[in-house]
Amino acid sequence: MSTVIELLIVLGIMVLVHEFGHFAVAKLCGIRVEVFSIGFGKRLFGFKRGDTDYQIAAIPLGGYVKMAGDTPGETPSGDPGEFNAHPRWQRILVALAGPIANFILALGLMTGVSMFHNEVQQFLNGPAVTDYIQTRTPAAKTGIHSGDRIVRYDSVENPTWEDVFNRSLLNLNQTVPFSYVHDGQRTDSKLLVDSKGGPDDFNMDQIGLVAKMQTTPVQVSSLEPSMPAARAGLQPNDKILSIDGLELHSVTALLGYLQDQAGKPASLDVQRTAANGTTRNLNIQVTPELTDSASGKGYRLGFVAVQPPVRVERLPLGKAIAASWQFNKKNSLLIVEVIKRLFTRQVSVKSLQSPIGIGQQIHQAAQMPGWTPLIGTMSLISINLGILNLMPIPILDGGMILFLLIETIMRRDVNQQIKERIYQVAFVCILAFFAFVIFNDLTRLNLFTKLKP
Repeated sequence: MSTVIELLIVLGIMVLVHEFGHFAVAKLCGIRVEVFSIGFGKRLFGFKRGDTDYQIAAIPLGGYVKMAGDTPGETPSGDPGEFNAHPRWQRILVALAGPIANFILALGLMTGVSMFHNEVQQFLNGPAVTDYIQTRTPAAKTGIHSGDRIVRYDSVENPTWEDVFNRSLLNLNQTVPFSYVHDGQRTDSKLLVDSKGGPDDFNMDQIGLVAKMQTTPVQVSSLEPSMPAARAGLQPNDKILSIDGLELHSVTALLGYLQDQAGKPASLDVQRTAANGTTRNLNIQVTPELTDSASGKGYRLGFVAVQPPVRVERLPLGKAIAASWQFNKKNSLLIVEVIKRLFTRQVSVKSLQSPIGIGQQIHQAAQMPGWTPLIGTMSLISINLGILNLMPIPILDGGMILFLLIETIMRRDVNQQIKERIYQVAFVCILAFFAFVIFNDLTRLNLFTKLKP
């Protein structure tokens, strides 16, 4: 229920801003707005002020602004307040205003985050240095070792770990150019971005690359009762200097090593600090335990670690706008590339998400500490909404702009009956596509397998 509420709130904000863009520019151009609606279908409640009925409708997956004279097939009455009575350049501005409002919202959200409290995991924007390479994975086949630096990934030279992750999502189940430096020597290779599921299920561990998240050892925060770590005598605040002589710097790397060892006993070199500040080194023998978790079965020791360091940024307004611009520009280009690869069949339509998948992402972001994950997710959704509506598909803003540009070149209106048929076909196609994406999200939830006896 909390996921549904969070989804409705976030989508409500996105739709409100988008439709307000159309509304504001229409008013500025002197176009009469009859309905401003959040949601589709039956009117639930609202109020009327002037010529406009402001309403909340029953189906909360979108919204619309109904302008006078904008109904397909409606005969112009000659009223100067009608949409079609205005110059085409003004109608194009009205259509552009919704997506532009979404871009402005995304820019404003990330500007606010950058100004007040932007938490960034330090390793994401640093060099892509590996901490551990899991055996029997695509990465291991390239010959890369722990501690090596990735210097090319797909089309990106000297990538950060954020670049590596983003480019992986764009190339699921495809082979990408891959180069790394080992002992000062560069090796050029290719890497299969192997993924058994979609983007939601993808993890860098699947291809064997584990990032070096910090330079300091893993520090124990708390222990799970009756698990191997507690039984072996590990204590809170202990620092794990090495495991079987291998220095690792994250829980992800430790877990990867434990899976490779398949449950064999491990030797931990631990540094323990006493209450008076003195330290001593201990050797602790521990045998991992095979347990069930949200990600499936795996070998674990049973402790919670101190999180890798984050960098908190509080930028002045000018720098905050610049940082927000770069964030949104980078993600906009990624979204455009995803759309491009959909048409070239390099990305599967199964990777797209319906409101179900979006709701899950919003819920996960809301559960994370701080405001940065949620605001960042909202910014990405706003960019997606803006770009989606600019696509030249009839019934979307981009489709309206395309028709208006064609009419401007032809210097006459497109035949109304032809227009209506195109809109009808487009509407049916979008509904079918929407149903397909929802079905994909439902299958990811395993609802159908859970119903089996």
